[in-house]
Amino acid sequence: MRFPKPLKKGDTIAIVAPSFGATTEPYNFRFNEAVRRFKERGYNVKIGECCYKSDGLGISTDPKTAAAELQKYYLDPKINAVFSCGGGELMCETVSYVDFEKLKTAEPKWFIGYSDNTNFIFPLVTLCSIPAIYGQNAPGFGKPWEQSELDAWNLLEGKSFTVSGYPKFQNPDVDSEDPLSPYILTDKKELVSYIPSKNGNTLKLLPPDEKLEFDGTILGGCLDCIVGLSGTRLENVCRFNEEHKKIIWVLESCDYNPMDIRRALWHLKESGWFKNAAGFVFGRPLAAFRQEIMGVNQYNAVTGILGDLGVPIVLDADIGHIDPAMPLIIGADSKISVKNNEIKIEMNIL
Repeated sequence: MRFPKPLKKGDTIAIVAPSFGATTEPYNFRFNEAVRRFKERGYNVKIGECCYKSDGLGISTDPKTAAAELQKYYLDPKINAVFSCGGGELMCETVSYVDFEKLKTAEPKWFIGYSDNTNFIFPLVTLCSIPAIYGQNAPGFGKPWEQSELDAWNLLEGKSFTVSGYPKFQNPDVDSEDPLSPYILTDKKELVSYIPSKNGNTLKLLPPDEKLEFDGTILGGCLDCIVGLSGTRLENVCRFNEEHKKIIWVLESCDYNPMDIRRALWHLKESGWFKNAAGFVFGRPLAAFRQEIMGVNQYNAVTGILGDLGVPIVLDADIGHIDPAMPLIIGADSKISVKNNEIKIEMNIL
């Protein structure tokens, strides 16, 4: 893996919109406030034109234009990091027009975004061997910074590569009319962790006072997007499995219900993607959160498919669409520790 250089004051951040732009509220307000905060911290900011476009279908504008903007700024030697303006629905169409062969030989730089941005992060990691940060989109930095935003900035600036879970999270049914509201922390985080039984073919719950540790290279993102990429020219998990003998799959879901999650994991498992899995960490799913369909819920959707792989599975971690979320370096060799409802992820970029 070719790791980007850390950001430093005076560097230039480009914000692009390969998925949604920031043309509606509250995103536009948050976006402008985020830009102000970046400048306040001593950074120059270059805003791509697509950030202010909304003539596209499921993305900011037509895919060719959005891809050209993303590629231009990523390849520009005067740009030190690229932030995504937002998530969306059809960024898969944008990345069809990105020349990943050119990116392979480019100077690596940090790209940060989540959700639909998996469509760029996953090929960047598996095709180009360039890590990226699965973390806040640009407007997410517009609100008052809490630990999750500080964690992301520490990764970008190279100050710390360790993140830990947060005590509480914001129930997805809760919202605020204030576009710059801090997180409304309503629910206590409760990890659900499984370890292999002695025969290795079944799972048992991790006792609260027992410590679980596993290590490997982080790979993953939004499951909804990853399934769409599987089997296309925009992923090379086969090569990634050859080069990384232990992989920690970090996954979360936005729109999938429990049945969708179960089908998606079955598909990836049967495609051979999990043959080198050293463990799994799943974020709280958004649409499937506390949902059950014909006996299938957010837990057995996972354990029913992956339970016979003989590796640990951690569920309901602070990753993804339910805030706050730990930012993670996709492509980093990492160690994960879980004990007493706490999770710590130590990432290594050497």
